[in-house]
Amino acid sequence: MKKLILPFVLLCFTSFTSYGQWQPCAGTTGLNMQSLLTNGKYNFAGGQTGVYLSTNSSVNYSSANNGNDATGPTRGFAKDNTYVYTCTSQGAYRSSDNGANWVSKSSGLTNLLGSGILKVSSRLFYVGPTGVFMSIDQGDKWNAAGLTGTDVRCIAAMQDTLYVGTLNAGILKSVDWGANWISVNNGLGSSTNFRAIEVKGNTIFAAGQVGTGVFRSTDFGANWSLLGGGLGSGSYRGFASNSQVIVAGSFGGGVFYSTDNGNKWTTINEGLSDLTIFDLDINDSYLIAATNTQGIFRFPLSGLNLPTGISDYDLKNAISIFPNPTTNQLNVNVNAKFFGMPFKVFDNAGKVVFSDIINKENTLIEMRNFPKGIYMLSIGISSKQTFKVIKQ
Repeated sequence: MKKLILPFVLLCFTSFTSYGQWQPCAGTTGLNMQSLLTNGKYNFAGGQTGVYLSTNSSVNYSSANNGNDATGPTRGFAKDNTYVYTCTSQGAYRSSDNGANWVSKSSGLTNLLGSGILKVSSRLFYVGPTGVFMSIDQGDKWNAAGLTGTDVRCIAAMQDTLYVGTLNAGILKSVDWGANWISVNNGLGSSTNFRAIEVKGNTIFAAGQVGTGVFRSTDFGANWSLLGGGLGSGSYRGFASNSQVIVAGSFGGGVFYSTDNGNKWTTINEGLSDLTIFDLDINDSYLIAATNTQGIFRFPLSGLNLPTGISDYDLKNAISIFPNPTTNQLNVNVNAKFFGMPFKVFDNAGKVVFSDIINKENTLIEMRNFPKGIYMLSIGISSKQTFKVIKQ
């Protein structure tokens, strides 16, 4: 009787604790990989030997370096409706055919060595050891956008507010496309080195240095807190997120994910042969990891215990705000299924200046007595959306 019961108990235990397993992606075994990008059916990976491309959900990758820097690291990717861009040790490159061919686009960069690249609004940003550079013509020409002489390691954006992580200067933000930068380091303690930043809704996650971990801000960088909840301490190098999950990759500790905006974390390392993660990405079916020495791995999203609910897409497309800019009142129109959601208005310093609950299709926010400036309207809890509001 015991022999029959024991296998059944073991089977139940296994099915309860297993969340799936990482699978190595062919064509990248033994390679250093540092960056990832999904562009429709095209999955890009970049590392010490340039760009690799998969068109079959990361089952296998092939070299895609025709014209791109293949002798130094490709450290970042960006995309718009026309091009894919790389950030490399030899400057920026651009492809109009999803990686079949690349063209150098570094005019105006004072240091070709790049640490990150970002597309936001109609602008392209490139960061590296000599600060921030911006292009308004899809990389044809770059101009300095502040922090000259600062070693900038990563960049992210919430709407059109920029955030950068630096070596030795902590985190800074700009609300005017780099014309001015302010330090936003309250709560970071002695942490001054940040190699990755992720924006999820109106929450910002920042990857701290050795001995710290992941920091989180829910007030646009005004204050930060070091996260626990199962998240290991140490250095972190990469993030990925969607409306359901935030994923963090550590230096030596593997991959952690959270479905409650970073309060609690679960480790998912089964199948990984290298626990040093430099970047993460999410496509339609898989979580993708770029490792230091063992190439690319993929993990089925179906293996994660992800929540269901209102998606960010549904929320965003069910909301309209007007007039914007405004001088007196701001109208917030929503679909009835979003009644009961909270909303908050933050000033540029991250301070909540107004909050309430949406209980009708049209909500009026009185802004007549607000000082002129830029505000952020945040709507929702688990599926947060933020909107930039200008008070004239």
